[in-house]
Amino acid sequence: MATDDYRWERFDRRRRLGRFVAVLVAAVVVLGSWEFMDISVTRPETIPREIGDLLTRMYPPDVAYTTEIVGPLIETIHIAALGTVGALVLSLPVALIAAENTTPNAATFWLGKLIVTVSRSVNTIIWALFFVVVFGSGPLAGAVAIAFRSVGFLGKLLGEEIEEIDFGQVEAIRASGASPTQILLYGVLPQVKPALVGLSIYRWDINIRDSTVLGFVGAGGIGVQLFRAVNAFAWQSVAMVLLVILGVVVVTESLSAYTRGLVR
Repeated sequence: MATDDYRWERFDRRRRLGRFVAVLVAAVVVLGSWEFMDISVTRPETIPREIGDLLTRMYPPDVAYTTEIVGPLIETIHIAALGTVGALVLSLPVALIAAENTTPNAATFWLGKLIVTVSRSVNTIIWALFFVVVFGSGPLAGAVAIAFRSVGFLGKLLGEEIEEIDFGQVEAIRASGASPTQILLYGVLPQVKPALVGLSIYRWDINIRDSTVLGFVGAGGIGVQLFRAVNAFAWQSVAMVLLVILGVVVVTESLSAYTRGLVR
């Protein structure tokens, strides 16, 4: 009776070699980065003690400090809301020119991609620093920074959604003699509306978290109070601010998940 010497293997020799090389390169990069930054941990046995000492200083949280952070907390939520609305308005035309099936020509297509790339490449804090110089310290700089950072996120994902629409509906509306605005309103937007609502809510949730630290660079919000408490070594006040931020993030995350579930 003939015997079958075939042995099943998940990866052939070439793929195993490729995976080994990839792991080796990743390890070399990590070690090289560690050496380049000259990272050294002196007396690691003291780390648990230092963490325990900090937590001891933060307990109990200064509940009386809550009255001073209610206003900045509301301001933080407003910064995130205004920034998200501004980003939504700006991202719609960006998404239309960044989508291959709705962009007028190659020049506008690459312009849309450039706007998306620039917006996503610059961190919110850097945008905030820039707009603090332009508008001065305060929530306006924070809201505009949130908007400019969010345009790339919304423009990219909305553009991808537009590329997946049924273009036959668009052609049918165009054939009826509709204007470009009517084609957008009745042919494109209805097909991407669920994604538009879901992405907007999701981005608002992200912006709530981003706006909590904008105060570190003078862009308003609860980050101003956190920065002052840290500078004053008022660790119990710091603990109270962090607990409030955590509570707001949990609530907005739950609200975001629930709302996005409704539009699916």
